[in-house]
Amino acid sequence: MSQHPHSTEVIEIVLIEIVELEEHSKHHGTEPPHARHYAFRVDKTRVVVDTPNITGREILAKVGKDPAGYKLYQHKRHHQPILIHPDTVVNLREPGVERFTTMPKDTTEGQTDLCRAHGFALPQADEEYLNGLGLTWETRAHPNGQWLLIHDWKLPSGYNSATNTIALRIPASYADAQIDMVYFRVPVSRTDGRAIGALTMQPVAGESWQQWSRHRSASNPWRPGVDDVASHLSLVDDWLRREFLKVAA
Repeated sequence: MSQHPHSTEVIEIVLIEIVELEEHSKHHGTEPPHARHYAFRVDKTRVVVDTPNITGREILAKVGKDPAGYKLYQHKRHHQPILIHPDTVVNLREPGVERFTTMPKDTTEGQTDLCRAHGFALPQADEEYLNGLGLTWETRAHPNGQWLLIHDWKLPSGYNSATNTIALRIPASYADAQIDMVYFRVPVSRTDGRAIGALTMQPVAGESWQQWSRHRSASNPWRPGVDDVASHLSLVDDWLRREFLKVAA
């Protein structure tokens, strides 16, 4: 068989327009395809870039933050949060890359009053996240469960109050076991008078709170090592917004 020593192999790379990293990781878990654009979340902000390699400093700049004041964490499927230093180059095409979160540096310094009561300890990353919100919070251990309470949580427009205290039941085996639903200290209603479905009054740490029976779907299950207080609070915000955006029959 004759050979052609000077022939070269041509490798064709097929580009798609955009890859939503979180969706790709959730549904495939493989290396994302080559694309013209890569989309991901930093906290709650959607960011789109045109290169798969980007530094921590550049990611922070996309959301108007500086590494002098903020830390950056990368969230990958089946991994604990990974601290990304400002000059670390992140490869967005690594399998499992989903999103990023920011954290003010020295969040507990001068802010010790943010935790009103420490009935039980949360993972350090959760407590740092909660302090970074700038809202007072507390954990309570009670015969009917372990509860995380967050005060002055902002509600979208269209509800009967601008803020409320919310509660999350924290399972004893968290974070392997999921956080489910959300509870409001002051019952929530719509200002347009329309009813909100699947609401009941339930005991939370010895008090009666409004329970919203909202659950993850089969296509959006709890992911141990990925989901946490921050991701569940993103779901809570989504539930509130989608409820108000429902179209009347």
